[in-house]
Amino acid sequence: MRFLWSDLLWLLLIVPALIAAYVYALGRRKKIALRYASLMLVRDAIGPGQWLRRHLPAFLILLALVCALLGVARPTAVFTLPSAHQTIVLAIDVSRSMRATDIEPSRLGAAQNAVKAFIKDLPPNVRVGIVTFAATAAVVQTPTQNREDLIGAVDRFQLQRRTATGTGLLMALSLLLPNAGIDVEAEVFDSGFSRRSGGVPLEAARKSERQEFKPVPPGSYTSGAIVLLSDGRRTTGPDPLTVAKMAADRGVRVHTVGFGTKEGGPVDFEDVVIYMRFDEEALKAIAGITEGEYSHAGSAADLHNVYKNLTAKLALERRETELSALFGAAAALFALVAAMLSLLWFHRTS
Repeated sequence: MRFLWSDLLWLLLIVPALIAAYVYALGRRKKIALRYASLMLVRDAIGPGQWLRRHLPAFLILLALVCALLGVARPTAVFTLPSAHQTIVLAIDVSRSMRATDIEPSRLGAAQNAVKAFIKDLPPNVRVGIVTFAATAAVVQTPTQNREDLIGAVDRFQLQRRTATGTGLLMALSLLLPNAGIDVEAEVFDSGFSRRSGGVPLEAARKSERQEFKPVPPGSYTSGAIVLLSDGRRTTGPDPLTVAKMAADRGVRVHTVGFGTKEGGPVDFEDVVIYMRFDEEALKAIAGITEGEYSHAGSAADLHNVYKNLTAKLALERRETELSALFGAAAALFALVAAMLSLLWFHRTS
């Protein structure tokens, strides 16, 4: 727990001062009590039941004051809570290396089964969008809560040549943040892309500089995330690390999954058999830049477990929550109980 207005905690010094004043007042009352002619009356007045009745309302008032002062200092704490609204964009590699059979029945078949299980396990309030990439990237399903549409989109994956990991990640980012002004076509074909990470189209940047992009802390965007699955190396398109920097500047986490055995699997390219391996270092770097997580799936079972773990993580979010209202409610409750007891026992408020 931390306090946004921690300087106001000095007000808690009022509490020991009030306790001292209360003890002083009790001392004065005790001297007056000694003037009673009958010691029996004094004993009855200071019995256990009378002691509780006498001091409990004052103690509750003190607790109410402490809670109120802590609430004024604006306490906050970080909680892991179910996400109220979240969008997950899946970026799936559909290059021809996904035909490799080092994973049964094939890399593509295992990926499709795992992705469909992932979609089914997500809470119903989470929207999912799907992007596929090979030489280019395409949106095969815009974000939706309709699980049947998502499953149908996964079943329609088509393998293509080459691997443009950066383009796929860029398309996923623009799908997750449709109002961020990310022009995918301009970024992909802009020759200066590798030197820029602001995400503003070149022509728009020349026309006007009024909309200046301001980066935010990596991982600060809590309403969505990207899951990138790839089994190969980038052969075309923009540098995925540059796109990862764009995502990080917008606070978007990218969780990456390296799919396939590290030794690679055979793929028949026009009667030429090539062993395809995935670029693990690049996937780790993408996750690291965006404060996401990297996972390796060397089998169909591994891939299923990776997506199962991601389901639990993406359905929850850690966020800092202010507790001032909670402390205020506690203060009001303590004060109300003190007033009720005082009225019940003494027919007056403390």
